[in-house]
Amino acid sequence: MSGRKTSGDASSFWWREPDWRSFLLSPLAAIYGSVARRRMIETEPPQIAIPVLCIGNFTVGGAGKTPTCIAFAQAAKAEGFKPGIVSRGYGGSFKGVHLVDPDKDTAQLTGDEPLLLARHAMVAVSANRLAGAQRLKKQGCDFIIMDDGFQSARLFYDYALVVVDAARGIGNGKIIPAGPLRAPLMAQMQQASALLRITPNHLKGEDASEAVIRMAARANKPFFDTRLVSVAEQPAEGKKFLAFAGIGNPQKFYDSVSELGGEVVISRSFGDHYNYKPEDIRELLTEAQDANLVLATTAKDYVRLRGLQSADKGDWLRDIAVFDVRLDFGREKILQRIIKTTRQNFLERRLDL
Repeated sequence: MSGRKTSGDASSFWWREPDWRSFLLSPLAAIYGSVARRRMIETEPPQIAIPVLCIGNFTVGGAGKTPTCIAFAQAAKAEGFKPGIVSRGYGGSFKGVHLVDPDKDTAQLTGDEPLLLARHAMVAVSANRLAGAQRLKKQGCDFIIMDDGFQSARLFYDYALVVVDAARGIGNGKIIPAGPLRAPLMAQMQQASALLRITPNHLKGEDASEAVIRMAARANKPFFDTRLVSVAEQPAEGKKFLAFAGIGNPQKFYDSVSELGGEVVISRSFGDHYNYKPEDIRELLTEAQDANLVLATTAKDYVRLRGLQSADKGDWLRDIAVFDVRLDFGREKILQRIIKTTRQNFLERRLDL
């Protein structure tokens, strides 16, 4: 498998044992961690009069928040709620509060994740999470799912579920910029209601989340398990691919192609939320054609490319195979239990509103 280094590799040392770079950046990490801890512990976030479930993670990068939000949106609807999702809309250009239209909006305007989420529930994009939640409430939503925002203290949550990727865990355990942690781990653990360990079906070798799961147990925090299952719009078995991705953990995508029986002959990794340009796609299409390979990418990348194709007036999306993921909770009623607990916590909080 071949590839090229991009801006997405700049922090690759975060996911290995601490080295000299982590050591040199430790003073900055201490300052960043102190500010983040104070914001999490001491700030009193504003409240809204409907249940709020926060889906967060301890680290930067792709831990599985998007498929988790989708799973909870589907479960909330099954439980009789009208869920709404609040998203910051990372990478988008909208200001203020915007309700996402998945058929008309582009990732350049809303960010990629909101377009995926909007297929399953109403989504409000806003840097002001309270304002986003208030707009959803006006639209009739009675259950808020906050995509990320665990460390921000911008909106009070009744339940904080922190997702942990079993393949990468918390990396070197250091705080930004020395490592991937968004705040000191103990401060984050203190604010979490529970942890959700997401194990990719293709995971081989050691579970990198064991240490943090043990810490959760010592802190008397419940943890749940789910599996990340790969899906594809078209059969992948026996096909050879040039796979490209601009996500937090592109290797997870490449492994998913193999899990479904495909072979990644060439891989091309871009930075997380990378804003593709027409020349990028032309280069990828040419390289795939010359090597007689099928071009493949993730669902998150695909929604970004949709807007680009419209602007470029091309018709190359039909030549790209799309891979996605979903969570499999088995027979356990984890989703329903957490939704019920979130609502119960809200009812107790409501007495004080």
